[in-house]
Amino acid sequence: MSRILTQPSAVEEALAEHDAKMFGSPKERLDFYRREIQYETSILANRTDAYLAAQSFLVIAFASCMANLNPEWGKMFTLVVPPFLALLGVLSSLNAWPGIRAAYDIIDHWHFKQSQLLHSEPVMGAAYDESPLFSEMESSHKGYRKSLLFSVRTPWIFATFWVMLGVYAVFIQVTNP
Repeated sequence: MSRILTQPSAVEEALAEHDAKMFGSPKERLDFYRREIQYETSILANRTDAYLAAQSFLVIAFASCMANLNPEWGKMFTLVVPPFLALLGVLSSLNAWPGIRAAYDIIDHWHFKQSQLLHSEPVMGAAYDESPLFSEMESSHKGYRKSLLFSVRTPWIFATFWVMLGVYAVFIQVTNP
């Protein structure tokens, strides 16, 4: 069955009508994307803040345990408790990673949608003056990904940190007579 490609099909017209009902205009769609990006970024920031607060308390507890100088039970205490705290730090890092990565992936999705909209509607950027409303740095993958690297890398940095501290805590207790 052949059909003329210059005439929109009923399905395409229904899709266009649905999009018009849902968003009304490209500006409303852009506003929606920006709100979603802002919402997910705040979720990512909250998750990162909570994770860093938990890690800072673990570091303080670890340092306090390593400073134990009790002559009766201090050696056994520093041999057992700090490695367990290091293990808890690794486990909390591994537990925090999926939530942080999920927020990053959702932000990535909304940035992609925004970028596609800005590329498909070039008049939106130059609506008010000669310079574009959004620069290429804002709408490119490279720009926003650099700003999110801290949150994405932090669990892996702390997991490595805890592994090294746990090994060091056992090593100095076993080798020190």
